[in-house]
Amino acid sequence: MLLDPETLDLAPRAQSVLDELPAGLGAKLELPASQLELAGRPAASLEELAQGLADARRRMADALDGGAIPACAGVHPFAAGEGELNRGARYERLAERYGSVARRQLVCALHVHVALDGAERALAVYNAMRAHLPDVAALAANAPIHEGRDTGMASVRPAISGMLPRQGIPPAFACWEQLAAALARLVRAGAIADLGEWWWELRLHPRFGTIEVRVADAQTEPADAAAVAAFASGLVLRLAERHDAGELEAPVSGWLIAENRSSAARHGARGEMLDLASGRPVATTERLHGLLQEISPLVVSHGGGGHLGRVRELIERGGAERRREAFASGGAEAVARELAAGFLAGTAEPGPC
Repeated sequence: MLLDPETLDLAPRAQSVLDELPAGLGAKLELPASQLELAGRPAASLEELAQGLADARRRMADALDGGAIPACAGVHPFAAGEGELNRGARYERLAERYGSVARRQLVCALHVHVALDGAERALAVYNAMRAHLPDVAALAANAPIHEGRDTGMASVRPAISGMLPRQGIPPAFACWEQLAAALARLVRAGAIADLGEWWWELRLHPRFGTIEVRVADAQTEPADAAAVAAFASGLVLRLAERHDAGELEAPVSGWLIAENRSSAARHGARGEMLDLASGRPVATTERLHGLLQEISPLVVSHGGGGHLGRVRELIERGGAERRREAFASGGAEAVARELAAGFLAGTAEPGPC
């Protein structure tokens, strides 16, 4: 999010800001005029990924030089519910199609791409990873304050995104041809223009050759973003390992996964989820700690061992709790100040706030 330096409200300056940013930063426009996306380069390890993220945030903040303040969370804490959209044929088509719903999409997410060898292997892991989307969402919940009030949600972002189609738990696919047919049908109907409008919280990305995990809220601090990326990557890698051993079960029904998705949005890690095999309710913290123990060897082997402690911290006290504490002590403006200060927290150079 781009914030006005004086008011800390959303600043619809993305195009002018982008024109001033250095080439190679990986910044690009998104639908809201107050938002830029930072797209990282492919990384060979989780540590390389984390360093690249910290460097990109630092370079962006340096280039902005106080003209606008960058900040990350699932939503802005006090901005108006509808905002200005970027110009261009793509964005104007979405605005025409979805009206005020498009103008409400002032939401920010953290997308994690994981590349796996083998098309059929990737499809099987995608189908299985659907069941773990609520786990990533609960860990990453970071949007409790919206339009100046405590929403009572750990993340209100899914409710806002859900006003658009193709949101939430994606369908499972028996084969790649089935996925291609679904996309082709929507293109023929004029419902989507390309793969970029296949907005589910998980998708196979043929252009990049990745499984893209899209369920996490944007994280305020770089260390939290790296931790969420390590957790999401570890789950994908563990499912790939289980696939290779012939241990993956049949895909779980989307409506059953959606029960856990609802808990993640409402409570983050503070609620309960269903064990999807037994139907038994389990404390979400217990579930997340169990998953973390299971994936830790893979996270370590892929250079992410240094982020395991931060994952544990997020399980016990995540972004939603911290934003809610700031709101209780100083209102929505205190939350905005915290978001601005957190953008470069823990990096080598001081930030603009």
